[in-house]
Amino acid sequence: MRLIATPAKGTVGRVGFVIGKRELKLAVDRNYARRLMREAVRLRRPGIERFDIVLRLRSPCERADLAELGSEAATVLDALLKSRAP
Repeated sequence: MRLIATPAKGTVGRVGFVIGKRELKLAVDRNYARRLMREAVRLRRPGIERFDIVLRLRSPCERADLAELGSEAATVLDALLKSRAP
């Protein structure tokens, strides 16, 4: 997973998700992955509101590994918060 973050242009940052058909073939799997990533963002929302964020799935993922995407998203978001602490 790749995280791209820049300082927010508005008062509250935006979040985008990029999950291509090459990485996850079925739309239902892409939507599930998006929901997992969205939940990781929601749980860290007060701390990451000062960033515009894009979370991108970079390598193909098997259906059995989808549950790990939420924890991987949480890990990269936590790393962002630690590296850019005020």
